[in-house]
Amino acid sequence: MRGQLRVSRLQIESRHHIPVSPATRERGGHLRCEVYTPAACHANISAVRILLSEKTAAELRPEIERVFAGRPFEIVTKQSGLDFEAAFVSRDVTARSTKHQLEPVAQQFHDAMRRAKSLAWVQIHSAGTDRPIYPELMARGVIVTTASGSHAAIVAQTALAGILALARRFPQMMENQRKHQWKSLVAAPPADLEGQTAVILGWGPIAQLLAGWLGSMGVKVEIVRNTPDPAGTHPTFTFERLEEGAPRANWLVIACPLSVKTRNRVDKRVLTAMPAGSHVVNVGRGEIVVESDLIQSLESGHTAGAYLDVFHAEPLPEASPFWDIPNVIVTPHSAGHSAGNEGRVAKIFLGNLANRLEGRALRNIAR
Repeated sequence: MRGQLRVSRLQIESRHHIPVSPATRERGGHLRCEVYTPAACHANISAVRILLSEKTAAELRPEIERVFAGRPFEIVTKQSGLDFEAAFVSRDVTARSTKHQLEPVAQQFHDAMRRAKSLAWVQIHSAGTDRPIYPELMARGVIVTTASGSHAAIVAQTALAGILALARRFPQMMENQRKHQWKSLVAAPPADLEGQTAVILGWGPIAQLLAGWLGSMGVKVEIVRNTPDPAGTHPTFTFERLEEGAPRANWLVIACPLSVKTRNRVDKRVLTAMPAGSHVVNVGRGEIVVESDLIQSLESGHTAGAYLDVFHAEPLPEASPFWDIPNVIVTPHSAGHSAGNEGRVAKIFLGNLANRLEGRALRNIAR
């Protein structure tokens, strides 16, 4: 192939990057998608089309070429209007969007997936699939694979930081610092963590890491999960029996996905059954907690404090009482953010892409 090959609005380049003239670029506008193999010049070969963000396409192009190993593929952008078979929803697509408020880039990406009649597989950057677009695609028969495990250590570290901050009364001491007040803990020292009990909702990678770390500090750990199957050596019971474990929960740590079983599971009955002076940590999903019940328990003093990274409505409304309750730490759904996440998620995407091409089972299929 010499020069350029133009197919309608589709610009094809060889994997040797044959140059595209300025005149061609002016006539065709910006590249809508690219094919990276000389074999794609033959009309009888169908290229696999993948929807990627422009940023991700530029960064992962060499790795994708290696996965395809000479087989034809096309990188499609959200503006192309072309059909495609696969999509990777990378973090830069979601950016600052939430489940309730989509920024334009995320909305355009979601709309492109809705229009794609051939879409069969979507890799997402998150561990959860509770954004409305994902159940919608799954109902169509689209396979959605998550990035479960890629953020686990970061989220577990953040949850542990929240526990330690509350246990050592950092919110109160930081408020004293703001007021330039020297108030030691000696007059009313906090309880030792050792010997306390943490009831963790979930038994995924986050919960498993956290259970190990807490156990090393002498904290007793009990696990709540979908099935009664033992979670390691920890006492284990199901979500339906949460009230049975609540009276032992000095710490109730929510690290499970949102589901029919977990929605509104932490309510007034659970909070009231917990010991006075207990704490709640939520790095799972906001909808697992009945927020009005938690606010009441915090304001009454029965629940001594909470670290909350997730909420029913995100961004958290300015009028929410959570902002101003002294013994509450609020973070803006940031427990899993870390500079290394992008590379870990990309590795999962590339691995699943190779699995799909070779007919192997995909990792982290959402159910």
